[in-house]
Amino acid sequence: MKILHLDTNHELLINQLNDLGFTNHEDYKSSKQDVEAKIAEYKGIIIRSRFTIDEQFLDKAINLKFIGRVGAGLENIDCEYAEKKGVTLFNAPEGNRNAVGEHALGMLLSLFNKLNKADKEVRQGKWLREANRGLELDGKIIGLIGYGNMGKAFAKKLRGFEVEVLCYDIKANVSDDNCRQVSLKELQEKADILSLHTPQTPLTLEMVNAEFINNFKKPFWLINTARGKSVVTEDLVSALDSGKILGAGLDVLEYEKTSFENLFKIDEPKFRWMRKGKKSNLPEAFQYLVNADNVILTPHVAGWTVESNIKLAQTIVNKIKAKFC
Repeated sequence: MKILHLDTNHELLINQLNDLGFTNHEDYKSSKQDVEAKIAEYKGIIIRSRFTIDEQFLDKAINLKFIGRVGAGLENIDCEYAEKKGVTLFNAPEGNRNAVGEHALGMLLSLFNKLNKADKEVRQGKWLREANRGLELDGKIIGLIGYGNMGKAFAKKLRGFEVEVLCYDIKANVSDDNCRQVSLKELQEKADILSLHTPQTPLTLEMVNAEFINNFKKPFWLINTARGKSVVTEDLVSALDSGKILGAGLDVLEYEKTSFENLFKIDEPKFRWMRKGKKSNLPEAFQYLVNADNVILTPHVAGWTVESNIKLAQTIVNKIKAKFC
Protein backbone atom coordinates (compact mmCIF):
# COMPACT_ATOMS: atom_id res chain seq x y z
CA MET A 1 0.00 0.00 0.00
CA LYS A 2 1.45 3.36 -1.06
CA ILE A 3 1.07 6.32 1.30
CA LEU A 4 1.64 9.97 0.37
CA HIS A 5 2.86 12.24 3.18
CA LEU A 6 1.85 15.85 2.58
CA ASP A 7 3.19 17.41 5.81
CA THR A 8 6.30 16.78 7.85
CA ASN A 9 5.79 14.85 11.09
CA HIS A 10 7.92 13.01 13.60
CA GLU A 11 10.23 10.57 11.83
CA LEU A 12 8.78 7.60 13.73
CA LEU A 13 5.63 7.80 11.62
CA ILE A 14 7.36 6.97 8.34
CA ASN A 15 9.88 4.65 9.99
CA GLN A 16 7.22 2.51 11.63
CA LEU A 17 5.01 2.46 8.53
CA ASN A 18 8.04 1.29 6.53
CA ASP A 19 8.56 -1.48 9.06
CA LEU A 20 4.93 -2.51 8.63
CA GLY A 21 5.46 -2.93 4.90
CA PHE A 22 3.91 0.29 3.57
CA THR A 23 5.56 2.29 0.79
CA ASN A 24 5.96 5.91 1.86
CA HIS A 25 6.43 8.89 -0.46
CA GLU A 26 6.97 12.43 0.78
CA ASP A 27 5.81 15.57 -1.02
CA TYR A 28 5.84 18.69 1.10
CA LYS A 29 6.09 21.36 -1.61
CA SER A 30 3.95 20.52 -4.65
CA SER A 31 0.82 22.57 -5.30
CA LYS A 32 -2.54 21.03 -4.54
CA GLN A 33 -3.16 20.78 -8.28
CA ASP A 34 0.05 18.81 -8.78
CA VAL A 35 -0.83 16.50 -5.90
CA GLU A 36 -4.28 15.91 -7.40
CA ALA A 37 -2.63 14.87 -10.66
CA LYS A 38 -0.90 11.91 -8.99
CA ILE A 39 -3.14 11.10 -6.02
CA ALA A 40 -4.77 8.17 -7.85
CA GLU A 41 -1.53 6.24 -7.27
CA TYR A 42 -2.00 6.24 -3.51
CA LYS A 43 -4.14 4.32 -1.06
CA GLY A 44 -3.25 6.45 1.95
CA ILE A 45 -2.64 10.12 2.76
CA ILE A 46 -0.97 11.60 5.84
CA ILE A 47 -1.69 15.29 6.35
CA ARG A 48 -1.75 17.91 9.07
CA SER A 49 -3.31 21.06 7.66
CA ARG A 50 -1.46 21.94 4.46
CA PHE A 51 -4.62 22.25 2.37
CA THR A 52 -8.27 21.24 2.27
CA ILE A 53 -9.18 17.79 1.04
CA ASP A 54 -12.44 18.53 -0.76
CA GLU A 55 -14.77 16.75 -3.19
CA GLN A 56 -12.62 17.56 -6.22
CA PHE A 57 -9.54 16.14 -4.54
CA LEU A 58 -11.38 13.02 -3.35
CA ASP A 59 -12.83 12.40 -6.81
CA LYS A 60 -9.31 12.18 -8.17
CA ALA A 61 -8.16 9.92 -5.34
CA ILE A 62 -9.87 6.88 -6.86
CA ASN A 63 -7.81 4.29 -4.94
CA LEU A 64 -7.76 6.05 -1.58
CA LYS A 65 -8.45 3.87 1.46
CA PHE A 66 -7.59 6.20 4.33
CA ILE A 67 -6.59 9.71 5.38
CA GLY A 68 -4.51 10.16 8.52
CA ARG A 69 -4.79 13.65 10.04
CA VAL A 70 -1.93 14.16 12.47
CA GLY A 71 -3.93 16.38 14.79
CA ALA A 72 -7.24 16.55 16.59
CA GLY A 73 -9.72 18.19 14.21
CA LEU A 74 -10.89 17.07 10.78
CA GLU A 75 -12.31 20.35 9.49
CA ASN A 76 -9.85 20.54 6.59
CA ILE A 77 -11.35 17.30 5.22
CA ASP A 78 -14.81 16.89 3.68
CA CYS A 79 -15.57 14.06 6.08
CA GLU A 80 -19.07 13.29 4.80
CA TYR A 81 -17.94 12.95 1.20
CA ALA A 82 -14.86 10.95 2.17
CA GLU A 83 -17.00 8.47 4.07
CA LYS A 84 -19.36 8.17 1.10
CA LYS A 85 -16.33 7.24 -0.99
CA GLY A 86 -15.40 4.54 1.53
CA VAL A 87 -12.36 6.41 2.86
CA THR A 88 -11.47 5.74 6.50
CA LEU A 89 -10.54 8.85 8.50
CA PHE A 90 -7.99 8.74 11.30
CA ASN A 91 -7.25 11.65 13.61
CA ALA A 92 -5.26 11.80 16.83
CA PRO A 93 -6.83 13.85 19.64
CA GLU A 94 -5.36 11.36 22.09
CA GLY A 95 -1.91 12.54 21.04
CA ASN A 96 -2.09 16.18 22.05
CA ARG A 97 -4.84 16.33 24.67
CA ASN A 98 -2.38 16.50 27.57
CA ALA A 99 -0.47 19.33 25.90
CA VAL A 100 -3.70 21.28 25.38
CA GLY A 101 -4.75 20.77 28.99
CA GLU A 102 -1.42 22.07 30.27
CA HIS A 103 -1.45 25.04 27.89
CA ALA A 104 -4.97 26.05 28.93
CA LEU A 105 -3.99 25.89 32.59
CA GLY A 106 -0.81 27.87 31.92
CA MET A 107 -2.77 30.60 30.15
CA LEU A 108 -5.30 30.81 32.97
CA LEU A 109 -2.67 31.08 35.70
CA SER A 110 -0.72 33.64 33.68
CA LEU A 111 -3.83 35.78 33.27
CA PHE A 112 -4.78 35.57 36.94
CA ASN A 113 -1.27 36.52 38.05
CA LYS A 114 -0.64 39.10 35.29
CA LEU A 115 2.59 37.33 34.39
CA ASN A 116 2.88 38.67 30.85
CA LYS A 117 2.23 42.25 31.95
CA ALA A 118 4.54 42.06 34.97
CA ASP A 119 7.36 40.46 32.97
CA LYS A 120 7.16 43.17 30.31
CA GLU A 121 7.20 45.94 32.91
CA VAL A 122 10.16 44.57 34.87
CA ARG A 123 12.14 44.33 31.63
CA GLN A 124 11.36 48.03 31.13
CA GLY A 125 12.67 48.87 34.60
CA LYS A 126 9.21 49.21 36.19
CA TRP A 127 8.64 47.64 39.63
CA LEU A 128 4.85 47.89 40.06
CA ARG A 129 3.77 45.53 42.82
CA GLU A 130 0.26 46.75 43.60
CA ALA A 131 -0.64 47.11 39.92
CA ASN A 132 0.25 43.45 39.48
CA ARG A 133 -1.63 41.99 42.42
CA GLY A 134 -2.99 38.65 41.24
CA LEU A 135 -6.05 36.48 41.76
CA GLU A 136 -6.20 32.95 43.15
CA LEU A 137 -7.88 30.17 41.23
CA ASP A 138 -9.21 28.44 44.35
CA GLY A 139 -12.93 28.95 44.88
CA LYS A 140 -13.66 29.73 41.25
CA ILE A 141 -16.17 27.96 39.00
CA ILE A 142 -14.78 26.87 35.65
CA GLY A 143 -17.13 26.16 32.76
CA LEU A 144 -16.01 24.01 29.85
CA ILE A 145 -17.82 23.85 26.55
CA GLY A 146 -16.95 20.55 24.93
CA TYR A 147 -16.01 17.59 27.09
CA GLY A 148 -14.13 15.26 24.80
CA ASN A 149 -10.41 14.54 24.82
CA MET A 150 -9.32 18.16 25.33
CA GLY A 151 -11.95 19.16 27.86
CA LYS A 152 -11.30 16.05 29.94
CA ALA A 153 -7.55 16.71 29.90
CA PHE A 154 -8.03 20.27 31.16
CA ALA A 155 -10.44 19.15 33.89
CA LYS A 156 -7.89 16.57 35.03
CA LYS A 157 -5.24 19.30 35.35
CA LEU A 158 -7.60 21.30 37.56
CA ARG A 159 -7.94 18.54 40.16
CA GLY A 160 -5.16 20.06 42.27
CA PHE A 161 -7.15 23.27 42.78
CA GLU A 162 -10.15 23.91 44.99
CA VAL A 163 -12.40 24.70 42.05
CA GLU A 164 -15.76 23.51 40.73
CA VAL A 165 -15.66 22.34 37.12
CA LEU A 166 -18.82 22.31 35.00
CA CYS A 167 -19.20 21.26 31.40
CA TYR A 168 -21.73 21.64 28.62
CA ASP A 169 -21.66 19.17 25.74
CA ILE A 170 -24.07 18.15 22.97
CA LYS A 171 -23.51 14.54 24.01
CA ALA A 172 -25.35 13.23 27.07
CA ASN A 173 -23.79 11.61 30.13
CA VAL A 174 -20.20 12.82 29.73
CA SER A 175 -19.69 13.69 33.42
CA ASP A 176 -16.88 12.03 35.34
CA ASP A 177 -15.08 12.48 38.65
CA ASN A 178 -13.44 15.68 37.39
CA CYS A 179 -16.45 17.53 36.00
CA ARG A 180 -20.23 17.82 36.32
CA GLN A 181 -22.32 18.15 33.17
CA VAL A 182 -24.90 20.96 33.22
CA SER A 183 -27.12 22.85 30.83
CA LEU A 184 -25.68 25.80 28.94
CA LYS A 185 -27.96 28.07 30.96
CA GLU A 186 -26.58 26.82 34.26
CA LEU A 187 -23.01 27.13 33.02
CA GLN A 188 -23.63 30.73 31.98
CA GLU A 189 -25.23 31.51 35.33
CA LYS A 190 -22.36 30.13 37.44
CA ALA A 191 -19.06 30.26 35.56
CA ASP A 192 -16.21 32.61 36.50
CA ILE A 193 -14.08 31.18 33.72
CA LEU A 194 -15.05 29.78 30.31
CA SER A 195 -12.76 27.45 28.40
CA LEU A 196 -13.58 26.20 24.89
CA HIS A 197 -12.77 22.63 23.86
CA THR A 198 -14.94 22.15 20.79
CA PRO A 199 -14.19 21.15 17.19
CA GLN A 200 -15.07 23.46 14.32
CA THR A 201 -18.58 22.59 13.18
CA PRO A 202 -21.62 24.56 12.00
CA LEU A 203 -22.76 24.59 15.66
CA THR A 204 -19.53 26.15 16.94
CA LEU A 205 -18.80 28.70 14.20
CA GLU A 206 -19.21 32.18 15.75
CA MET A 207 -20.64 30.52 18.85
CA VAL A 208 -19.13 33.08 21.22
CA ASN A 209 -20.86 36.23 20.02
CA ALA A 210 -22.41 39.24 21.76
CA GLU A 211 -25.62 37.42 22.67
CA PHE A 212 -23.74 34.41 24.02
CA ILE A 213 -21.42 36.62 26.08
CA ASN A 214 -24.26 38.73 27.50
CA ASN A 215 -26.05 35.59 28.70
CA PHE A 216 -23.35 35.11 31.35
CA LYS A 217 -24.54 36.31 34.73
CA LYS A 218 -21.08 37.38 35.93
CA PRO A 219 -18.08 38.94 34.21
CA PHE A 220 -15.82 36.05 33.23
CA TRP A 221 -12.44 35.05 31.85
CA LEU A 222 -12.16 33.32 28.46
CA ILE A 223 -9.68 30.64 27.38
CA ASN A 224 -9.75 29.41 23.79
CA THR A 225 -7.42 26.59 22.78
CA ALA A 226 -9.98 25.13 20.35
CA ARG A 227 -10.76 26.95 17.08
CA GLY A 228 -10.48 30.66 16.39
CA LYS A 229 -13.64 30.91 14.31
CA SER A 230 -15.72 29.88 17.32
CA VAL A 231 -15.24 33.42 18.69
CA VAL A 232 -16.42 36.62 17.00
CA THR A 233 -13.37 38.77 17.66
CA GLU A 234 -15.18 42.12 17.44
CA ASP A 235 -17.72 40.95 20.05
CA LEU A 236 -14.90 39.66 22.25
CA VAL A 237 -13.15 43.03 22.05
CA SER A 238 -16.37 44.87 22.92
CA ALA A 239 -16.79 42.62 25.95
CA LEU A 240 -13.17 43.14 27.03
CA ASP A 241 -13.60 46.89 26.65
CA SER A 242 -16.79 46.92 28.75
CA GLY A 243 -15.44 44.55 31.39
CA LYS A 244 -17.95 41.80 30.67
CA ILE A 245 -14.96 39.62 29.80
CA LEU A 246 -12.17 40.20 32.33
CA GLY A 247 -9.36 38.78 30.24
CA ALA A 248 -8.67 36.25 27.51
CA GLY A 249 -6.09 33.59 26.73
CA LEU A 250 -6.24 32.92 22.98
CA ASP A 251 -4.19 30.23 21.31
CA VAL A 252 -6.36 30.46 18.20
CA LEU A 253 -7.77 33.41 16.29
CA GLU A 254 -10.60 34.03 13.88
CA TYR A 255 -8.09 35.35 11.34
CA GLU A 256 -6.17 32.11 10.86
CA LYS A 257 -5.99 30.62 7.41
CA THR A 258 -7.62 27.23 6.94
CA SER A 259 -4.21 25.57 7.06
CA PHE A 260 -3.61 26.93 10.61
CA GLU A 261 0.01 27.55 9.59
CA ASN A 262 -0.47 31.27 8.92
CA LEU A 263 -2.45 33.94 10.69
CA PHE A 264 -4.26 36.02 8.13
CA LYS A 265 -6.49 35.17 5.21
CA ILE A 266 -4.44 37.56 3.10
CA ASP A 267 -0.66 37.31 2.95
CA GLU A 268 1.04 39.88 5.13
CA PRO A 269 4.79 40.21 4.57
CA LYS A 270 5.23 41.81 8.00
CA PHE A 271 3.11 43.04 10.87
CA ARG A 272 2.66 46.63 9.82
CA TRP A 273 1.39 47.63 13.25
CA MET A 274 5.01 47.21 14.33
CA ARG A 275 6.25 49.80 11.85
CA LYS A 276 6.47 53.09 13.64
CA GLY A 277 4.50 55.82 11.97
CA LYS A 278 2.83 53.45 9.52
CA LYS A 279 -0.91 53.05 9.38
CA SER A 280 -1.93 49.49 10.23
CA ASN A 281 -3.88 47.50 7.69
CA LEU A 282 -4.66 44.69 10.16
CA PRO A 283 -8.11 44.33 11.74
CA GLU A 284 -8.81 46.83 14.51
CA ALA A 285 -10.04 44.07 16.78
CA PHE A 286 -6.73 42.24 16.41
CA GLN A 287 -4.80 45.43 17.18
CA TYR A 288 -6.84 45.78 20.38
CA LEU A 289 -5.90 42.24 21.44
CA VAL A 290 -2.23 42.86 20.69
CA ASN A 291 -2.16 45.93 22.92
CA ALA A 292 -4.32 44.63 25.78
CA ASP A 293 -2.55 43.76 29.03
CA ASN A 294 -5.34 41.33 29.98
CA VAL A 295 -4.95 39.22 26.82
CA ILE A 296 -2.43 36.45 26.17
CA LEU A 297 -1.87 35.34 22.57
CA THR A 298 -0.08 32.24 21.34
CA PRO A 299 0.24 30.98 17.72
CA HIS A 300 -1.98 27.87 17.73
CA VAL A 301 0.55 25.86 19.73
CA ALA A 302 -1.51 24.53 22.64
CA GLY A 303 -1.11 20.99 21.37
CA TRP A 304 2.34 21.63 19.90
CA THR A 305 4.90 20.14 22.30
CA VAL A 306 7.95 17.96 21.88
CA GLU A 307 6.04 15.12 23.50
CA SER A 308 2.82 15.59 21.52
CA ASN A 309 4.80 15.49 18.27
CA ILE A 310 5.73 11.93 19.15
CA LYS A 311 2.33 10.96 20.55
CA LEU A 312 0.41 12.27 17.53
CA ALA A 313 2.56 10.31 15.09
CA GLN A 314 2.36 7.15 17.19
CA THR A 315 -1.42 7.42 17.47
CA ILE A 316 -1.80 7.55 13.68
CA VAL A 317 0.54 4.60 13.20
CA ASN A 318 -1.39 2.57 15.77
CA LYS A 319 -4.73 3.30 14.09
CA ILE A 320 -3.46 2.45 10.60
CA LYS A 321 -1.91 -0.75 11.94
CA ALA A 322 -5.13 -1.79 13.69
CA LYS A 323 -7.18 -1.28 10.53
CA PHE A 324 -4.90 -2.46 7.73
CA CYS A 325 -2.39 -4.92 9.21
